[in-house]
Amino acid sequence: MESYWWYITLLDRPGDTGREVSEEILQSAADISGSIGTEIQELPDGVRMRAYYRSDNDLSHWRNGLLDALSELAGDSGVRIEDMGRIENQQWSAQSEDAFPPLDVGRTLVVLAPWHKGKETPGRTAIYINPGSAFGTGYHESTQVVLELLEKEMLGAEARGEKSYERVIDVGTGSGILTVAALKFGAGSVLSRDLDPAVLGEAEGNFAMNGIDHDKVTLETGDLLSGVSGLFDLLTANILLGPLLEMLPSVQSLLRPGGLAVFSGMTENERCIFLDAIRENGLRVRAEATKEEWWGVVAENPA
Repeated sequence: MESYWWYITLLDRPGDTGREVSEEILQSAADISGSIGTEIQELPDGVRMRAYYRSDNDLSHWRNGLLDALSELAGDSGVRIEDMGRIENQQWSAQSEDAFPPLDVGRTLVVLAPWHKGKETPGRTAIYINPGSAFGTGYHESTQVVLELLEKEMLGAEARGEKSYERVIDVGTGSGILTVAALKFGAGSVLSRDLDPAVLGEAEGNFAMNGIDHDKVTLETGDLLSGVSGLFDLLTANILLGPLLEMLPSVQSLLRPGGLAVFSGMTENERCIFLDAIRENGLRVRAEATKEEWWGVVAENPA
């Protein structure tokens, strides 16, 4: 067990800036940056949130990730860091067991932590994810959006007897949850990439827990689509708007004609920006989905 954890405390006082940031946005920023737990305190004039992080990275790493996520989600909001530091020997494992119960997603999936094996919803396909520092436990709405879109497209194609998705690329794989889902939905192989080499071990552990054939996954460190070649049937990316816009000009050239890209990690407020960018880069909008304020989209290569 780790002997200490880092914490970062954010303070939002709308009276100071004239702009209020919702608790959901603060929580989402913490989730995206890899927090293992949060506490939110309602104040008479605002909100305080303390986010906890593992000690396997420097505090500056987590601080930068949290500020980047907050900037993507809330812009120049005025939320500030009140304090940060280390806290000793908190029993997060017991709290985590309560925090990650079995969760039904879509029509066919149930996502659950490994200590809940045996509690799977009957008739659903289980995806086991060990909650860690990698993004993508399945409990965030943006992950649920992309899982539901994947389910609709991949199982729908199978039911119609259409060409299966043999070659898949998962950009920003994090915990590997989308790679696991794609393979359980019938993908032939997946290239799983993440910019942070530290999360690859967690993804490998999750693949093993789910009985994924090692030969069907190539796990590598990579910056978005840089250095990727060949054609894919399906691309998945559950990351923030900025990186999605950065990689979008490269997507069409990597998708076979009729191939699909499933994007999530954006809020409904960002929908119009990304829809315009999809069309400007030669893709066609095929389907959309929302959950709470989170939005995702399926784009098709019509070439």
